[in-house]
Amino acid sequence: MRELTLTRNNPMIDPSLHIWGWEVPVYLFLGGMVAGMMIITGYFIARGRHRESDCSCALLPLIGIVLLSVGMLALFLDLEYKVHAWRMYATFQPASPMSWGSWILLLVYPVLIASILIRPPAWLARRVSAVTRWSERIHRSPSLPRAIGVASIALGIMLGIYTGVLLGAFGARPLWNSPLLGPLFLLSGLSSAAALVHMIARDVAERELLAKADISFLTAELAVIGLYLIGLVTSTRAHIEAAGMILSGPYAPAFWVFVIGIGIAIPLAVQTLAVRHRVAHTPVAPVLVILGGLMLRFVIVSAGQASHWLRSAGLH
Repeated sequence: MRELTLTRNNPMIDPSLHIWGWEVPVYLFLGGMVAGMMIITGYFIARGRHRESDCSCALLPLIGIVLLSVGMLALFLDLEYKVHAWRMYATFQPASPMSWGSWILLLVYPVLIASILIRPPAWLARRVSAVTRWSERIHRSPSLPRAIGVASIALGIMLGIYTGVLLGAFGARPLWNSPLLGPLFLLSGLSSAAALVHMIARDVAERELLAKADISFLTAELAVIGLYLIGLVTSTRAHIEAAGMILSGPYAPAFWVFVIGIGIAIPLAVQTLAVRHRVAHTPVAPVLVILGGLMLRFVIVSAGQASHWLRSAGLH
């Protein structure tokens, strides 16, 4: 981003003027992963699994707060005028994806904290007495934990889609100019989150469930990537050239090797064998999924900044 352009009516980040560094892909990746964790946590809470001592939903909200804070720090580091960042919360602009994202992030933290209070870790309850009191208040109403779970799912979906819509709203970059970036980044975030839970889950059945879920997420992600590329190559000359940058151009090796091969195809094969009990469950496939999710953001962000309408018109 390199600069936060704040106009009187529409606070936006203008990618056409500034080069984004590593901070933005990291922010988009961590935001998407936290979104997936919120959806998984909300699902477990809504299904009543928070009553079981070995449920990952007791740990995921804490991890989510840490990862989201790291992502927000990365985004803050990328801003040129950091002192003006607070202005994003002084107004709400319905036409600005950045404004939507700012307020969604503002709501995410309370829901993550409420999710922690449903089943706080023992070490946290021992050190902070207020945690136990608030947890007891939540459980006085049988419907409140479920409501928190539903809110976690809803905000997780909004956060995950927002990370893609933020790029898709910038029509100046043909590679980003697709409505499928929102669903793509949501599925990628879900896949990365499922991979993380697959690694840390203590319950064998839960580990199996997340491995099976990740197979579905990876398959859907691969399908959306295909639709996204088809949409580009069947559009304008600028979109075709933008697609060429990742299909056969300078970003093709990273895309085919790290995103498609290492990040999707290999984990998909390994986890399919694992759920069929032909190979043991290991952290290898989940780690590759997470790496592939991160590389997807780097490829899309970097290639998107290199794509523009002037190149196709022969003016650049």
